[in-house]
Amino acid sequence: MLNIANRMNSVKTLIFSELNNYKKRKQQEGMEMIDLSIGSPDQPPPSFVIESLAADVKDPAQYGYTISGIDAFHHAVSSYYQERFNVKVDPHKEVIQLMGSQDGIVHLPLVFCNPGDIILVPDPGYTAYESGVHIAEAEGYPMPLLEENGFLPDLSKIPEDIAKKAKMMILNFPGNPIPALATKQFFTEVVAFAKKYNIIVAHDFAYSELIFDQKQPVSFLSIEGAKDVGVEFNSLSKSFNMAGTRIGFLCGNEEVIQLFQRLKSHVDYGIFEPIQRAAVKALTQGQNFLKQNAKLYERRRDFLINGLANIGWKIKPSEATMFIWAKIPAGKQSLSFTYELMDKAGVVVTPGIAFGEHGEGYVRIALVQDEKTLLKVIERIEKSGIIA
Repeated sequence: MLNIANRMNSVKTLIFSELNNYKKRKQQEGMEMIDLSIGSPDQPPPSFVIESLAADVKDPAQYGYTISGIDAFHHAVSSYYQERFNVKVDPHKEVIQLMGSQDGIVHLPLVFCNPGDIILVPDPGYTAYESGVHIAEAEGYPMPLLEENGFLPDLSKIPEDIAKKAKMMILNFPGNPIPALATKQFFTEVVAFAKKYNIIVAHDFAYSELIFDQKQPVSFLSIEGAKDVGVEFNSLSKSFNMAGTRIGFLCGNEEVIQLFQRLKSHVDYGIFEPIQRAAVKALTQGQNFLKQNAKLYERRRDFLINGLANIGWKIKPSEATMFIWAKIPAGKQSLSFTYELMDKAGVVVTPGIAFGEHGEGYVRIALVQDEKTLLKVIERIEKSGIIA
C-alpha cells in the first residue's frame, strides 16, 4: 500500500466525479440523462478565434516553449481592462498569464501561506478555493454568503483574532455557485478591512462578462486602493467559450504578481503560442461576441426560471453567470434531492452542500443546454412529481 503525503488526506474526490459516475450508471440502465451540473460552455468560441488557432498551428515556429505570456497577450489584457473596467494595469509588472484561472486560484496560497495560516473563503464557494487551502496546508475560515445579506459576506462577523491571523481573503463576484453581484460599497469595505489586517485579497472575476439585465460588472481593481492589497483572476473559459484551451490571467498588485511569477517559473513553461495569439484576438476583437454570449445565457435563464415557476418551483432569477442558485423544497436535503432528480427525472444538477455548509437547501443548475433541452428538463421535473 502506498504511503501518501498528509496534505492529501484533506484533498477529497470532488462531488462532480461521484455525480458523473452515477449518471453513467443510469445511462447504462437505459435512462437518457440531461447534465446541468458542470459549468462547461456548450457553445464554441468566436469564429475568428477558431480561425486564428487553425492558422497558427500550421506554423512550425510556434511549437517551442513560450516560458510565459507573450508581450501581445500582456498588452491585450492591459487594453481590455482599461476599456471594459476603466482599470489601468501595467502589462509588464501587473499581469501574469495562467493556464486558466483555476491554475492561479489553487497555486497562489502556496506563495503566501504556511501550514496552519488562515485563508478567508466564501461559503458556499467554488470548490477550487478549498483545494488551494488544503494543498497549501492552510486553514480555511468560512465567510457565510446568506440571502438576507444579498449573498455578500458580513466582514463585521469575522472575529478579531481570526482577522489578525488571516493571510488571504478569496472573493468571487459574480459568483459560483451563487450568481450574485458585488457593489462598489462592499469592495470599498473589503479594501479597508484588508489594509487594517494586512490581508491579501484575491478576487475571482471569471464571470465578469456574463452579467444580465443591463447591469455592469464591477472589477475589484476599480476600487481606490484595491491594487495596494489585492489581485484579480480572470479567464477566457466562460467569457469566450475557450474552456478547453486553458488560458487566463491574474492582474493587480505588482509585488503579488512578481512573487507568483517566481513560483510559476518552477511549475510550467508557458502556454502553446497559438492559444495565446487566439486569446489576443478574443480580448481585442471580441466585444460584439461578449454581448451576444451574455444574451444567450440571459435568455436561457428566463426560459428555465419561467418554465419551472409554471410547475411550482419558484426560483430567484440569477443576476449573472451561467448558473441558477435554486432553493429546493422545504424539508429536503440538497444531496438526496440531487439523486432524486437523477432517478426520477434524468436531470443532473449539483447539490449546494458540495460548495460548503451554507450551500445546504440549494442546488446549482448550469445553463449549458439549449432551450429545446431545457424544455425537456421542465417537462421531466413536472412529470416526476418531485416538486409538490
